[in-house]
Amino acid sequence: MKNKTLTLDISHKVAHITLSRPEKLNTMSTDFWLEFPKLIKKLNDNAAARVIVISSTGKHFTAGMDLEVFTSGTLSQEAETGRKNEHLRQLVIQFQEAFNLLEKIRIPVLVATQGGCIGGGVDMISACDSRYCTEDAFFSIEEIKLGMTADLGTLQRLPHIIPQGLIRELAYTGRRLMASEAKEAGLVNKVFADQETMLTYVMEIAKQIATNSPLAVAGCKEMINYARDHSVSESINAMSIWQSGMFQPQNDMMETFMAKKEKRAPEFDELCKIESPIQDN
Repeated sequence: MKNKTLTLDISHKVAHITLSRPEKLNTMSTDFWLEFPKLIKKLNDNAAARVIVISSTGKHFTAGMDLEVFTSGTLSQEAETGRKNEHLRQLVIQFQEAFNLLEKIRIPVLVATQGGCIGGGVDMISACDSRYCTEDAFFSIEEIKLGMTADLGTLQRLPHIIPQGLIRELAYTGRRLMASEAKEAGLVNKVFADQETMLTYVMEIAKQIATNSPLAVAGCKEMINYARDHSVSESINAMSIWQSGMFQPQNDMMETFMAKKEKRAPEFDELCKIESPIQDN
């Protein structure tokens, strides 16, 4: 299926998703909110790749939410106040879920940003596993300048990534966090001179991840996310449960030993496909 806001390329077990509306600053239009979560879910459920890389086109990574989303008339205007407000809450939950998927899926997600990463863009990258940017990149919680509170995950995830004082300053002021400061604060792993160099590096990291056991990588993601939201004792207990069920040394571990002995790259089975009882149209 051809997407209007995204392109997809799968190579070396890496799925490369590119935001492809540079003339619109890659704003997140109504089409984006339909296409993006559907594509992420399909890649995960079909075990179509072992890593996802998200990048963009043009001068800016994304200018955030497209104004058409606010003016498209999706809100019910006729209902009484309580029902109208409940409807708004359901819409917000749908938008949140599009980025929640980046955390929930079994596949690591790497994101490479250039230029501005604004508003919804910060919500998106906050849900990714690792972030990279170019020297001209900047990040802005722009919602405060529009008279609203960021509501798609930035305020919940960034405090686990960068210092509390800094996230509060950014949220209250909407100022730009430039690339060098983002690296110093731990928001991004590495800063690059240009997009081409960045993508070369990020794709190489993705390929390295893709050579490892997809089951072991999925376990790492699951347990790191769990540890973020739970105590050490709870997380260690969860690790024991995961390991007792998923760790099968006669399979992937034995394959790594045999591969070393035979001086070849190990070959691992893909994760099983997820067959949903509810099929998308």
